[in-house]
Amino acid sequence: MTATDPIIKVTGVDKWYGGSFQVLKNVSLEIGRGEKVVICGPSGSGKSTLVRCLNQLEEHQKGTIVIDGVEVSRSMRNVADVRREVGMVFQSFNLFPHLTALQNCSLAPMRVRGMKPAEASELAMTYLERVHIADQAHKLPAQLSGGQQQRVAIARALCMNPKVMLFDEPTSALDPEMVKEVLDVIVELARTGMTMVVVTHEMGFARSVADRVIFMDRGEIAEIAPPEEFFGAPKNERARQFLGQILASHPQILTEAPL
Repeated sequence: MTATDPIIKVTGVDKWYGGSFQVLKNVSLEIGRGEKVVICGPSGSGKSTLVRCLNQLEEHQKGTIVIDGVEVSRSMRNVADVRREVGMVFQSFNLFPHLTALQNCSLAPMRVRGMKPAEASELAMTYLERVHIADQAHKLPAQLSGGQQQRVAIARALCMNPKVMLFDEPTSALDPEMVKEVLDVIVELARTGMTMVVVTHEMGFARSVADRVIFMDRGEIAEIAPPEEFFGAPKNERARQFLGQILASHPQILTEAPL
């Protein structure tokens, strides 16, 4: 791998559910190092499935996925190697309920990286501070708001020092007033130059942060474009309909200042 090679390369990926319903259809894309990519589209378009295939939380049946030179395959060794380098933040936080925020963040560095407890705890505090929640380090998830739990989940992923961060609709389970606090953290992370793939319906975020927007429909990539092109003059008819519906109720997306 060289610095100019894509860190993620997806080629001809197909996936079926139940042997008959095809959720991904010949999906191909490349993502460069440090690139911020937002994947959007209507519900059921395959966007979350695609992101979950990148670290094999979902298996694909055809095609290849290569991350930082390692092909994601049914070889558990390859999958484990990729997962060590790819952080993921889910819709529903997925924190261990019996562990504090600090313990949730320090567990993987100890188990996977072999860190000593004191070293892992110091690292965890560093990232809890980074997502502005260090004062909640000793609380259990049930004692935190949804926005706070999602920020702990982001810190937990960062503790593994990933080369790529995947976000699967990270704000969809949050109350509206909590969405901004999580998006602000993701924006700060984007500014550090980390490679990020974000599935989201937050179009203001996509317009402000993404280097490219990927629009999916019915299991296919229908359009890939820089945000100014995607929001200004999408070429795909289905993308125009999708944006038209969103902008009809949120016209400020095209004029509001960057996040």
